[in-house]
Amino acid sequence: MADALSIGVNLEAFSQAINAIQALRSSVSRVFDCLKDGMRNKETLEGREKAFIAHFQDNLHSVNRDLNELERLSNLVGKPSENHPLHNSGLLSLDPVQDKTPLYSQLLQAYKWSNKLQYHAGLASGLLNQQSLKRSANQMGVSAKRRPKAQPTTLVLPPQYVDDVISRIDRMFPEMSIQLSRPNGTSAMLLLDIWSKSNYQVFQKVTDHATTALLHYQLPQMPDVVVRSFMTWLRSYIKLFQAPCQRCGKFLQDGLPPTWRDFRTLEAFHDTCRQ
Repeated sequence: MADALSIGVNLEAFSQAINAIQALRSSVSRVFDCLKDGMRNKETLEGREKAFIAHFQDNLHSVNRDLNELERLSNLVGKPSENHPLHNSGLLSLDPVQDKTPLYSQLLQAYKWSNKLQYHAGLASGLLNQQSLKRSANQMGVSAKRRPKAQPTTLVLPPQYVDDVISRIDRMFPEMSIQLSRPNGTSAMLLLDIWSKSNYQVFQKVTDHATTALLHYQLPQMPDVVVRSFMTWLRSYIKLFQAPCQRCGKFLQDGLPPTWRDFRTLEAFHDTCRQ
């Protein structure tokens, strides 16, 4: 009940407004039925015209009456609170079977967890971006005191530096197509089509492994090393159908070649063999 009050909706007026909408739709339908039927059931033309106009006016008055009633009820319904963090999703709390489908409470928990995750990710980013890992005597003294919270930082590189790095990588891997795009000004985007889903299971597995590799190769202090390491790892798939598994020695297992490449040695393994 507290959730229902917090979003500022008058449930009784809301129910009446739904009935008013149904009544308005019915009166509008009668107007179109009147226009469709036209003038009938009278012997003379003048009688048919008078009957049609009278019937049409009655239907229009009904539409006007129902519309005014709907406008009155809409003012009584109220609006959800703008301060609610999840906006219209707060209406989920009105579900009468809340015990069976606790969607709203789970959504609130996910929202709080997402906020905490974003905060801790910012702290982790600040720690990873620190250039020096050594502590001076002064730092050791400060460590006993309360330290201020680390603020998230962003690594900004000159466009010319990014262009030079990508150009060198492009020359290192001539058999791979690499393109650099800047759709939003100075922010660069490396075009690698590793997201489009293939129709073949072997390439679907390679895509999954490539996604894992993107998460593995992380070194904020040296982004050029990260890109070069990932491209070296990706280039190892040039012999996808030629390299045997380094553990079982087979080329195929369950009809698939070794799709996993070790992040350090670049050796080929089947999924089951790399465990």
